[in-house]
Amino acid sequence: MRRAAAALAALTTVAAAAGCASGTVRLPAPSPAPEARDVCRDLVERLPDTLVDQPRAEVEPDTPYAAAWGDPPIALRCGVARPPALAPDSELMVVEEVAWLAEPPAEPNLYTAVGREVYVELTLPPSYGPPAQGLVRVSELIAEEIPALPSGEL
Repeated sequence: MRRAAAALAALTTVAAAAGCASGTVRLPAPSPAPEARDVCRDLVERLPDTLVDQPRAEVEPDTPYAAAWGDPPIALRCGVARPPALAPDSELMVVEEVAWLAEPPAEPNLYTAVGREVYVELTLPPSYGPPAQGLVRVSELIAEEIPALPSGEL
């Protein structure tokens, strides 16, 4: 729950900063492990120019491991830490063969792809409606770019 609150706070900061410079979104740069950097860079390079009908925005600080779209911003960060809320009995949703942990459970706005060699966060504000459109496109790319862990591992 704290992680989701922190993400919401970060998005609030992102949203405020987004208004300062047209098309620029400020978000915490992820620090992927050395073995994840190439995978994350490849994923971010393949992300679409539009997501949920929102144009891609500049990310500040400039990083090859994150992307953003729209206002309020939709943000993707690759190579993040394992979510503290992830447990063997966590309720996950699967989209295009990618398992996602949604936080907070009642009204999610932070989705973390799990069960892959690298964790990927997608912050999708509820103002965009159901998350399916964003999750499907991102899941397709994650399934292509980031190898799955052995069955049963998160």
